[in-house]
Amino acid sequence: MPDTSALPSAATQAPADTIIAIRQLSKTYASGHRALQQIDLDIRTGEIFALLGPNGAGKTTLISIVCGLVNPSAGTVQVAGHDIVRDYRAARSAIGLVPQELTTDAFETVWDTVCFTRGLFGKAPDPDALERILRSLSLWDKRDSKLITLSGGMKRRVMIAKALSHEPAILFLDEPTAGVDVALRKDMWNLVRSLRATGVTVILTTHYIEEAEEMADRVGIINHGQLLLVEQKASLMRQLGQKFLTLHLQVPLTRLPDSLAVWPLELADDGRTLRYRYETPQAGAAVPALMAALQAQGLALADVDTEQRSLEDIFVDLIRSPA
Repeated sequence: MPDTSALPSAATQAPADTIIAIRQLSKTYASGHRALQQIDLDIRTGEIFALLGPNGAGKTTLISIVCGLVNPSAGTVQVAGHDIVRDYRAARSAIGLVPQELTTDAFETVWDTVCFTRGLFGKAPDPDALERILRSLSLWDKRDSKLITLSGGMKRRVMIAKALSHEPAILFLDEPTAGVDVALRKDMWNLVRSLRATGVTVILTTHYIEEAEEMADRVGIINHGQLLLVEQKASLMRQLGQKFLTLHLQVPLTRLPDSLAVWPLELADDGRTLRYRYETPQAGAAVPALMAALQAQGLALADVDTEQRSLEDIFVDLIRSPA
């Protein structure tokens, strides 16, 4: 079980750069199912925040409450300084939401649907702003096309265009690349980065761990309605990641020499490789001493490989840990 005791939990007092502040948020449905349990979370202005968790973990419920689609059972949420219950309209106007499901009027044109959505938020018509959005999503040439004629990937782009049509400060992407091919997925990644560059705060949920590893500034992991941790991605990789040093021997060993027993080495591949696992910078700093010990034993190396645990490995370990 990974040791998360040294990792900071969500802050209890919102920092100055917080755009979404969630405090003691809980949700219990009429069936008795506890979808969320006392969530504390701050989302920072202009960051890309990835919320990871298996199906049923509470990701969509959390997003739905912040976006005003589901009522909380307890706790508070402030969006851009506005309480989502007492000042719903102002809070919701700061948010763009791209749901996982593709829900569009099949016989509307791309242009009409983004114009209509902008109007729903009380925004005055602004053809120039909508043109910029459509061009950024490679939809400008499709502006007069009916949605029914578009591919699944293009329809998902339209959903993003609708979410951005009122120029929100926050964009929620719920499984944005589900069912999207690899090329389009990378286009989406580039789009998200460009939005962040303009100051938009992006919160995404995803089953594709590589999306979080590729894009996110911070990562939150949720399971069984509980927020297990929130951490800078780089710091998370440092603290919970493991590195592996694989030493390929020129001459196989039948057993590990007694003088090397102090090292956590694994003999593998019929004695042809030694595998050294380390989790801390201090252990990594001992690698030169290990190499010297091997040389002193007269063990000649044919090759050396290194690898590091991925964010997916860390995620799997965390959600398998007992709640």
